[in-house]
Amino acid sequence: MENSTSEIYYKSYLALDQILNAQHPESDKAGNPADDEMLFIIIHQTYELWFKNILHELKIVHRIFTNQQISDNAPDMQVAVHRLKRIATILQVLVHQIDILETMTPLDFLDFRDLLRPASGFQSYQFKMIEAMMGLKFAQRHEQNYYVSHLHAEELKEVKDIETEKTLLELVNSWLERMPFFEEDRFWINFSSYKPENSEYHVFWSNYRRLYDASLSEAEKKNLEGFDMLLLNKNFPEGRSLNAKANRSALFIMLYRDYPLMQLPYQLINTLLDLDELMAMWRHRHINMVQRMIGSRIGTGGSSGKDYLQGAMNKHYIFKEFAELTSFLIERRKLPDLSQELRQAMGYSFGK
Repeated sequence: MENSTSEIYYKSYLALDQILNAQHPESDKAGNPADDEMLFIIIHQTYELWFKNILHELKIVHRIFTNQQISDNAPDMQVAVHRLKRIATILQVLVHQIDILETMTPLDFLDFRDLLRPASGFQSYQFKMIEAMMGLKFAQRHEQNYYVSHLHAEELKEVKDIETEKTLLELVNSWLERMPFFEEDRFWINFSSYKPENSEYHVFWSNYRRLYDASLSEAEKKNLEGFDMLLLNKNFPEGRSLNAKANRSALFIMLYRDYPLMQLPYQLINTLLDLDELMAMWRHRHINMVQRMIGSRIGTGGSSGKDYLQGAMNKHYIFKEFAELTSFLIERRKLPDLSQELRQAMGYSFGK
């Protein structure tokens, strides 16, 4: 029998006819070709292709974290961490692409810049979808009105639809809430000789608070108020993404990350912080490039240029609540000793 499927060919598989003929410089149309406009177009098209891949990876991670139970020693957690690390690597590439774009000088850019109005990189709806999927809420966005004013209706709908779904940060909060160890008495019966009387908190956190307090200098004593608020739920502030229970689980993971069961959860939290840092680096490089290219002039889309970008960079940290928990770490050698039962459970050893 003949094979009914046609052979795959490189050019058709990658749709190179469409891709390689998708660059249409405005300066060519105006009859005054600007040599660097081709580079400008290809760089931004490449950004959008990478954004598409980031969205693809985020959807896979979302699908994993929508499960009611995620085993830390099963493939799902490994896949989630792997996909997030891939996103981090892509973001590193996005930062380095600015090196290529900066081979274009300010005068080279001015040869075609005015022909781009009112187009702007701010109209990248895919990047807004990435931010929304990760956990950036509309209420947290810098200059909200400007954010919604430059998108076409169909693009704005896609972003708004994403904003109605559970964010990655919300899903991670729910996952952290489900940490089982603190709900099982067998792990804590022989935990410590120090058992504070009449404490309303779990014995581990009562003990840990005492050790943390002892580790603080006089100038740092105010940190204890933050510990009580974010971890022990005393006057917990509104508007935070991680609740007190999730904060406790995340801090426990950071403290005992050397145990095998804690390694992948720790890598996940650490990679989320990497994503925040890399997105901030990308914005920072963009700010410097804009200042170098156009100085104090406004952006082609009507924004305040570098000032807008600076405001967005300062405000759009999505996973900063994990970074804040590092204020409550103590030295490894001072960590409370865990029971043998708990050490075995966190070492993938469940035998008696």
